[in-house]
Amino acid sequence: MSFHRSRLAIAALFCFLGFQYSTWVSQIPAFRDRLHLDEADVGLFLLAPGIGATVSYPLVARLMRRWGSRRLAGVSALVLLAVLLGLAAAPSFPVALVVLVVDGLAVGCLNVAMNAQGAALEAAFERNTMARLHAVFSGGILAGALLTAAVTAAGGGQRVHFAVGAVLLAALLALSRDGTFREDHQQPAAAPESPRWRLPGRVTVLLTLAMVFAELTEGAMNDWSALYLRDVAGAPAGLTPMGIAAFAGTMLVTRLFADRWRSRWGDQAVVTAGAALAAAGLAVALLAGGVVPALLGFASVGLGMAAVTPCIYVAAARVAPETLSLVASVGTVGLLAGPPIIGFVASATSLVGGLTIVVGAAALVAACVGALSWPRPPEIAAADKRSGWHEGMITDTPESL
Repeated sequence: MSFHRSRLAIAALFCFLGFQYSTWVSQIPAFRDRLHLDEADVGLFLLAPGIGATVSYPLVARLMRRWGSRRLAGVSALVLLAVLLGLAAAPSFPVALVVLVVDGLAVGCLNVAMNAQGAALEAAFERNTMARLHAVFSGGILAGALLTAAVTAAGGGQRVHFAVGAVLLAALLALSRDGTFREDHQQPAAAPESPRWRLPGRVTVLLTLAMVFAELTEGAMNDWSALYLRDVAGAPAGLTPMGIAAFAGTMLVTRLFADRWRSRWGDQAVVTAGAALAAAGLAVALLAGGVVPALLGFASVGLGMAAVTPCIYVAAARVAPETLSLVASVGTVGLLAGPPIIGFVASATSLVGGLTIVVGAAALVAACVGALSWPRPPEIAAADKRSGWHEGMITDTPESL
Protein backbone atom coordinates (compact mmCIF):
# COMPACT_ATOMS: atom_id res chain seq x y z
CA MET A 1 0.00 0.00 0.00
CA SER A 2 1.58 3.25 -1.15
CA PHE A 3 1.72 6.52 0.74
CA HIS A 4 -0.19 8.39 -1.99
CA ARG A 5 -3.01 5.81 -2.15
CA SER A 6 -3.42 5.83 1.60
CA ARG A 7 -3.34 9.62 1.76
CA LEU A 8 -6.02 9.80 -0.95
CA ALA A 9 -8.26 7.39 0.97
CA ILE A 10 -7.84 9.23 4.26
CA ALA A 11 -8.25 12.61 2.57
CA ALA A 12 -11.61 11.36 1.26
CA LEU A 13 -12.74 10.96 4.89
CA PHE A 14 -11.67 14.51 5.74
CA CYS A 15 -13.45 15.84 2.65
CA PHE A 16 -16.52 13.77 3.55
CA LEU A 17 -16.85 15.36 6.98
CA GLY A 18 -16.39 18.92 5.74
CA PHE A 19 -18.77 18.40 2.81
CA GLN A 20 -21.49 16.79 4.94
CA TYR A 21 -21.35 19.62 7.49
CA SER A 22 -21.42 22.36 4.87
CA THR A 23 -24.29 20.71 3.00
CA TRP A 24 -26.79 20.79 5.84
CA VAL A 25 -25.59 24.03 7.47
CA SER A 26 -26.04 25.90 4.18
CA GLN A 27 -29.73 24.92 4.26
CA ILE A 28 -30.49 26.54 7.62
CA PRO A 29 -32.66 29.28 6.03
CA ALA A 30 -34.69 26.55 4.31
CA PHE A 31 -35.04 24.64 7.60
CA ARG A 32 -36.18 27.84 9.30
CA ASP A 33 -38.92 28.35 6.74
CA ARG A 34 -40.01 24.71 6.45
CA LEU A 35 -40.08 23.99 10.20
CA HIS A 36 -41.30 27.50 11.17
CA LEU A 37 -38.37 28.27 13.49
CA ASP A 38 -37.78 31.51 15.38
CA GLU A 39 -34.32 32.82 16.34
CA ALA A 40 -34.19 30.82 19.58
CA ASP A 41 -35.13 27.66 17.69
CA VAL A 42 -32.35 28.28 15.18
CA GLY A 43 -29.88 28.63 18.05
CA LEU A 44 -31.02 25.30 19.51
CA PHE A 45 -30.91 23.78 16.02
CA LEU A 46 -27.23 24.73 15.74
CA LEU A 47 -26.45 23.66 19.30
CA ALA A 48 -27.88 20.13 18.97
CA PRO A 49 -25.00 18.58 16.95
CA GLY A 50 -22.48 20.22 19.26
CA ILE A 51 -24.14 18.56 22.24
CA GLY A 52 -23.95 15.20 20.49
CA ALA A 53 -20.27 15.69 19.68
CA THR A 54 -19.43 16.82 23.21
CA VAL A 55 -20.99 13.78 24.90
CA SER A 56 -19.56 11.33 22.34
CA TYR A 57 -16.28 10.74 24.21
CA PRO A 58 -17.22 7.58 26.18
CA LEU A 59 -18.70 5.98 23.06
CA VAL A 60 -15.78 6.96 20.83
CA ALA A 61 -13.14 5.68 23.27
CA ARG A 62 -14.88 2.33 23.60
CA LEU A 63 -15.45 1.87 19.86
CA MET A 64 -11.87 2.88 19.03
CA ARG A 65 -10.62 0.09 21.30
CA ARG A 66 -13.12 -2.47 20.01
CA TRP A 67 -13.28 -1.66 16.28
CA GLY A 68 -10.25 0.43 15.45
CA SER A 69 -10.35 3.65 13.47
CA ARG A 70 -10.92 2.06 10.04
CA ARG A 71 -14.20 0.39 10.93
CA LEU A 72 -15.33 3.28 13.12
CA ALA A 73 -14.75 5.72 10.24
CA GLY A 74 -16.81 3.61 7.85
CA VAL A 75 -19.74 3.12 10.22
CA SER A 76 -19.87 6.76 11.37
CA ALA A 77 -19.70 7.96 7.74
CA LEU A 78 -22.68 5.78 6.86
CA VAL A 79 -24.58 7.27 9.81
CA LEU A 80 -23.76 10.79 8.61
CA LEU A 81 -25.00 9.94 5.13
CA ALA A 82 -28.26 8.68 6.65
CA VAL A 83 -28.47 11.83 8.79
CA LEU A 84 -28.49 13.97 5.65
CA LEU A 85 -31.44 12.04 4.25
CA GLY A 86 -33.12 12.07 7.66
CA LEU A 87 -32.90 15.85 7.86
CA ALA A 88 -34.47 16.18 4.43
CA ALA A 89 -37.42 14.04 5.57
CA ALA A 90 -37.75 15.39 9.15
CA PRO A 91 -41.43 16.34 9.60
CA SER A 92 -41.02 18.52 12.71
CA PHE A 93 -38.56 20.50 14.77
CA PRO A 94 -38.23 17.90 17.61
CA VAL A 95 -37.46 15.14 15.10
CA ALA A 96 -34.86 17.34 13.41
CA LEU A 97 -33.22 18.00 16.79
CA VAL A 98 -32.92 14.27 17.49
CA VAL A 99 -31.40 13.71 14.05
CA LEU A 100 -28.89 16.50 14.69
CA VAL A 101 -27.84 15.05 18.05
CA VAL A 102 -27.16 11.79 16.22
CA ASP A 103 -25.23 13.82 13.67
CA GLY A 104 -23.06 15.23 16.45
CA LEU A 105 -22.35 11.78 17.86
CA ALA A 106 -21.35 10.49 14.42
CA VAL A 107 -19.22 13.58 13.77
CA GLY A 108 -17.40 12.95 17.05
CA CYS A 109 -16.71 9.36 15.99
CA LEU A 110 -15.55 10.21 12.46
CA ASN A 111 -13.45 13.13 13.67
CA VAL A 112 -11.46 10.87 16.00
CA ALA A 113 -11.27 8.00 13.52
CA MET A 114 -10.05 10.03 10.56
CA ASN A 115 -7.44 11.85 12.64
CA ALA A 116 -6.24 8.50 14.00
CA GLN A 117 -5.89 7.34 10.40
CA GLY A 118 -3.95 10.51 9.55
CA ALA A 119 -1.63 9.97 12.50
CA ALA A 120 -1.13 6.32 11.49
CA LEU A 121 -0.25 7.47 7.96
CA GLU A 122 2.43 9.80 9.29
CA ALA A 123 3.82 7.09 11.56
CA ALA A 124 3.85 4.39 8.88
CA PHE A 125 5.64 6.43 6.22
CA GLU A 126 7.46 8.91 8.50
CA ARG A 127 6.11 11.81 6.46
CA ASN A 128 4.12 14.80 7.70
CA THR A 129 0.76 15.19 6.00
CA MET A 130 -1.82 16.01 8.69
CA ALA A 131 -1.99 19.72 7.87
CA ARG A 132 -2.81 18.95 4.23
CA LEU A 133 -5.50 16.53 5.34
CA HIS A 134 -7.08 19.31 7.37
CA ALA A 135 -6.81 21.55 4.31
CA VAL A 136 -8.88 18.94 2.47
CA PHE A 137 -11.48 19.20 5.25
CA SER A 138 -11.66 22.95 4.61
CA GLY A 139 -11.93 22.22 0.90
CA GLY A 140 -14.87 19.92 1.61
CA ILE A 141 -16.64 22.77 3.38
CA LEU A 142 -16.04 24.99 0.36
CA ALA A 143 -17.29 22.28 -2.03
CA GLY A 144 -20.47 21.89 -0.01
CA ALA A 145 -21.13 25.63 -0.20
CA LEU A 146 -20.54 25.60 -3.96
CA LEU A 147 -22.98 22.71 -4.38
CA THR A 148 -25.60 24.66 -2.46
CA ALA A 149 -25.12 27.65 -4.75
CA ALA A 150 -25.33 25.46 -7.86
CA VAL A 151 -28.49 23.63 -6.79
CA THR A 152 -30.15 26.88 -5.73
CA ALA A 153 -29.27 28.54 -9.04
CA ALA A 154 -30.78 25.56 -10.88
CA GLY A 155 -34.02 25.90 -8.92
CA GLY A 156 -33.67 22.69 -6.92
CA GLY A 157 -35.18 22.35 -3.46
CA GLN A 158 -33.73 21.04 -0.23
CA ARG A 159 -34.54 17.39 -0.94
CA VAL A 160 -32.89 17.56 -4.36
CA HIS A 161 -29.86 19.22 -2.80
CA PHE A 162 -29.52 16.58 -0.10
CA ALA A 163 -30.03 13.74 -2.59
CA VAL A 164 -27.22 15.05 -4.79
CA GLY A 165 -25.09 15.58 -1.70
CA ALA A 166 -25.74 12.01 -0.54
CA VAL A 167 -24.58 10.63 -3.90
CA LEU A 168 -21.35 12.61 -3.71
CA LEU A 169 -20.79 11.53 -0.09
CA ALA A 170 -21.28 7.90 -1.11
CA ALA A 171 -18.61 8.36 -3.79
CA LEU A 172 -16.19 9.79 -1.22
CA LEU A 173 -16.90 6.92 1.14
CA ALA A 174 -16.22 4.40 -1.64
CA LEU A 175 -12.94 6.18 -2.40
CA SER A 176 -11.88 5.80 1.23
CA ARG A 177 -12.38 2.05 1.42
CA ASP A 178 -9.10 0.91 -0.15
CA GLY A 179 -6.10 2.52 1.43
CA THR A 180 -7.05 3.12 5.05
CA PHE A 181 -5.13 1.35 7.80
CA ARG A 182 -6.57 -1.70 9.52
CA GLU A 183 -4.25 -1.28 12.52
CA ASP A 184 -3.81 2.22 13.90
CA HIS A 185 -2.50 1.71 17.44
CA GLN A 186 0.93 3.30 17.62
CA GLN A 187 2.04 1.69 20.85
CA PRO A 188 3.90 -1.62 20.66
CA ALA A 189 1.82 -4.80 20.86
CA ALA A 190 3.47 -5.65 24.17
CA ALA A 191 2.20 -2.47 25.80
CA PRO A 192 -0.21 -3.23 28.64
CA GLU A 193 -3.90 -2.58 28.17
CA SER A 194 -5.08 0.71 29.61
CA PRO A 195 -7.53 0.49 32.50
CA ARG A 196 -11.14 1.32 31.74
CA TRP A 197 -10.87 4.63 33.54
CA ARG A 198 -8.04 6.58 35.07
CA LEU A 199 -7.23 10.15 35.80
CA PRO A 200 -5.71 11.78 32.70
CA GLY A 201 -1.98 12.39 32.88
CA ARG A 202 -0.24 15.72 32.61
CA VAL A 203 0.32 15.34 28.85
CA THR A 204 -3.33 14.52 28.20
CA VAL A 205 -4.52 17.46 30.29
CA LEU A 206 -2.23 19.93 28.51
CA LEU A 207 -3.15 18.63 25.05
CA THR A 208 -6.85 18.81 25.91
CA LEU A 209 -6.55 22.38 27.20
CA ALA A 210 -4.56 23.38 24.12
CA MET A 211 -7.29 21.97 21.88
CA VAL A 212 -10.05 23.74 23.82
CA PHE A 213 -8.28 27.10 23.52
CA ALA A 214 -7.46 26.49 19.84
CA GLU A 215 -11.08 25.63 19.01
CA LEU A 216 -12.25 28.69 20.94
CA THR A 217 -9.94 30.86 18.84
CA GLU A 218 -11.11 29.38 15.53
CA GLY A 219 -14.79 29.51 16.49
CA ALA A 220 -14.54 33.14 17.57
CA MET A 221 -13.14 34.18 14.18
CA ASN A 222 -16.03 32.48 12.37
CA ASP A 223 -18.71 33.94 14.62
CA TRP A 224 -17.50 37.43 15.54
CA SER A 225 -15.25 38.77 12.77
CA ALA A 226 -18.09 40.12 10.63
CA LEU A 227 -19.73 41.86 13.60
CA TYR A 228 -16.41 43.40 14.64
CA LEU A 229 -15.85 44.80 11.15
CA ARG A 230 -19.36 46.30 11.04
CA ASP A 231 -19.85 47.53 14.61
CA VAL A 232 -16.31 48.43 15.70
CA ALA A 233 -14.19 48.97 12.60
CA GLY A 234 -17.02 50.68 10.70
CA ALA A 235 -16.66 48.62 7.53
CA PRO A 236 -19.36 48.94 4.86
CA ALA A 237 -21.78 46.03 4.51
CA GLY A 238 -20.00 44.67 1.45
CA LEU A 239 -16.75 44.23 3.38
CA THR A 240 -18.04 42.53 6.52
CA PRO A 241 -17.82 38.96 5.09
CA MET A 242 -14.16 39.61 4.33
CA GLY A 243 -13.31 38.98 7.99
CA ILE A 244 -14.21 35.31 7.68
CA ALA A 245 -12.62 35.19 4.21
CA ALA A 246 -9.33 36.62 5.53
CA PHE A 247 -9.22 34.10 8.35
CA ALA A 248 -10.47 30.98 6.54
CA GLY A 249 -8.65 31.67 3.28
CA THR A 250 -5.33 32.22 5.01
CA MET A 251 -5.82 29.09 7.08
CA LEU A 252 -6.62 26.97 4.03
CA VAL A 253 -3.58 28.13 2.07
CA THR A 254 -1.27 27.83 5.06
CA ARG A 255 -2.33 24.24 5.71
CA LEU A 256 -1.09 23.30 2.24
CA PHE A 257 2.46 24.26 3.26
CA ALA A 258 2.49 23.67 7.02
CA ASP A 259 3.67 20.06 6.79
CA ARG A 260 6.98 21.27 5.35
CA TRP A 261 7.43 23.56 8.34
CA ARG A 262 6.64 20.67 10.67
CA SER A 263 9.34 18.53 9.06
CA ARG A 264 11.92 21.29 9.28
CA TRP A 265 11.26 22.83 12.68
CA GLY A 266 9.05 20.32 14.49
CA ASP A 267 5.44 20.41 15.66
CA GLN A 268 6.18 22.16 18.93
CA ALA A 269 7.95 25.09 17.27
CA VAL A 270 5.27 25.44 14.59
CA VAL A 271 2.41 25.37 17.10
CA THR A 272 4.06 27.63 19.67
CA ALA A 273 5.16 30.22 17.12
CA GLY A 274 1.84 30.04 15.30
CA ALA A 275 -0.29 30.52 18.40
CA ALA A 276 1.95 33.39 19.53
CA LEU A 277 1.59 35.01 16.09
CA ALA A 278 -2.20 34.68 16.28
CA ALA A 279 -2.30 36.27 19.74
CA ALA A 280 0.06 39.11 18.81
CA GLY A 281 -1.56 39.83 15.44
CA LEU A 282 -5.08 40.02 16.87
CA ALA A 283 -3.91 42.10 19.84
CA VAL A 284 -2.28 44.66 17.54
CA ALA A 285 -5.42 44.76 15.38
CA LEU A 286 -7.66 45.42 18.39
CA LEU A 287 -5.36 48.16 19.66
CA ALA A 288 -5.01 49.83 16.27
CA GLY A 289 -8.67 49.69 15.24
CA GLY A 290 -9.85 50.18 11.68
CA VAL A 291 -10.76 47.89 8.80
CA VAL A 292 -7.29 47.17 7.40
CA PRO A 293 -5.71 46.29 10.78
CA ALA A 294 -8.71 44.07 11.51
CA LEU A 295 -8.36 42.15 8.26
CA LEU A 296 -4.62 41.76 8.82
CA GLY A 297 -5.26 40.60 12.38
CA PHE A 298 -7.83 38.01 11.28
CA ALA A 299 -5.44 36.81 8.57
CA SER A 300 -2.67 36.44 11.16
CA VAL A 301 -4.96 34.24 13.24
CA GLY A 302 -5.60 32.04 10.22
CA LEU A 303 -1.89 31.85 9.46
CA GLY A 304 -0.87 31.15 13.04
CA MET A 305 -3.60 28.64 13.95
CA ALA A 306 -3.55 26.66 10.68
CA ALA A 307 -1.25 23.90 11.92
CA VAL A 308 -2.27 23.96 15.59
CA THR A 309 -5.16 21.48 15.63
CA PRO A 310 -3.52 19.04 13.16
CA CYS A 311 -0.40 18.89 15.34
CA ILE A 312 -2.41 18.41 18.52
CA TYR A 313 -4.33 15.53 16.93
CA VAL A 314 -1.07 13.86 15.95
CA ALA A 315 0.36 14.33 19.44
CA ALA A 316 -2.78 12.94 21.10
CA ALA A 317 -2.74 9.87 18.82
CA ARG A 318 0.86 9.19 19.89
CA VAL A 319 -0.21 8.93 23.51
CA ALA A 320 -3.22 6.59 23.31
CA PRO A 321 -6.55 6.15 21.51
CA GLU A 322 -8.34 7.36 24.66
CA THR A 323 -6.29 10.56 24.64
CA LEU A 324 -7.19 11.25 21.03
CA SER A 325 -10.87 10.63 21.81
CA LEU A 326 -10.78 12.93 24.84
CA VAL A 327 -8.91 15.73 23.08
CA ALA A 328 -11.23 15.65 20.06
CA SER A 329 -14.43 15.46 22.11
CA VAL A 330 -13.59 18.02 24.79
CA GLY A 331 -12.15 20.36 22.18
CA THR A 332 -15.73 20.83 21.00
CA VAL A 333 -16.44 22.56 24.32
CA GLY A 334 -14.19 25.42 23.27
CA LEU A 335 -15.95 25.64 19.92
CA LEU A 336 -19.36 25.72 21.62
CA ALA A 337 -18.66 27.73 24.75
CA GLY A 338 -16.25 30.28 23.31
CA PRO A 339 -18.61 32.41 21.20
CA PRO A 340 -21.27 32.74 23.94
CA ILE A 341 -18.61 33.67 26.51
CA ILE A 342 -17.26 36.33 24.16
CA GLY A 343 -20.83 37.59 23.73
CA PHE A 344 -21.38 37.87 27.49
CA VAL A 345 -18.11 39.75 27.96
CA ALA A 346 -18.86 42.00 24.98
CA SER A 347 -22.29 42.86 26.40
CA ALA A 348 -20.71 43.80 29.73
CA THR A 349 -17.77 45.71 28.22
CA SER A 350 -17.36 45.92 24.45
CA LEU A 351 -16.67 43.65 21.51
CA VAL A 352 -13.01 44.64 21.75
CA GLY A 353 -13.06 43.37 25.33
CA GLY A 354 -14.77 40.18 24.23
CA LEU A 355 -12.20 39.48 21.52
CA THR A 356 -9.42 40.06 24.02
CA ILE A 357 -10.43 36.62 25.34
CA VAL A 358 -9.38 35.22 21.97
CA VAL A 359 -5.95 36.83 22.36
CA GLY A 360 -5.61 35.16 25.74
CA ALA A 361 -6.82 31.79 24.38
CA ALA A 362 -4.22 31.80 21.60
CA ALA A 363 -1.51 32.70 24.10
CA LEU A 364 -2.62 29.84 26.37
CA VAL A 365 -2.28 27.41 23.44
CA ALA A 366 1.37 28.45 23.15
CA ALA A 367 1.82 28.06 26.92
CA CYS A 368 0.29 24.57 27.05
CA VAL A 369 2.27 23.32 24.07
CA GLY A 370 5.48 24.89 25.34
CA ALA A 371 5.17 22.96 28.61
CA LEU A 372 5.43 19.60 26.81
CA SER A 373 8.42 17.67 25.51
CA TRP A 374 7.74 16.91 21.84
CA PRO A 375 9.50 14.44 19.51
CA ARG A 376 12.32 15.78 17.36
CA PRO A 377 11.52 17.22 13.91
CA PRO A 378 11.50 14.47 11.24
CA GLU A 379 14.49 15.90 9.37
CA ILE A 380 16.57 15.93 12.56
CA ALA A 381 15.20 12.56 13.68
CA ALA A 382 16.19 11.02 10.32
CA ALA A 383 19.74 12.29 10.77
CA ASP A 384 19.79 10.92 14.31
CA LYS A 385 18.53 7.55 13.09
CA ARG A 386 21.31 7.34 10.54
CA SER A 387 23.79 8.05 13.32
CA GLY A 388 22.33 5.33 15.55
CA TRP A 389 20.26 7.46 17.94
CA HIS A 390 16.75 6.06 18.63
CA GLU A 391 13.83 7.90 20.18
CA GLY A 392 11.90 6.04 22.82
CA MET A 393 8.25 5.10 22.88
CA ILE A 394 5.73 7.93 23.31
CA THR A 395 4.08 7.68 26.71
CA ASP A 396 1.70 9.79 28.73
CA THR A 397 4.20 10.89 31.39
CA PRO A 398 5.33 14.29 32.68
CA GLU A 399 8.68 13.79 30.98
CA SER A 400 7.67 13.23 27.35
CA LEU A 401 4.87 13.50 24.85
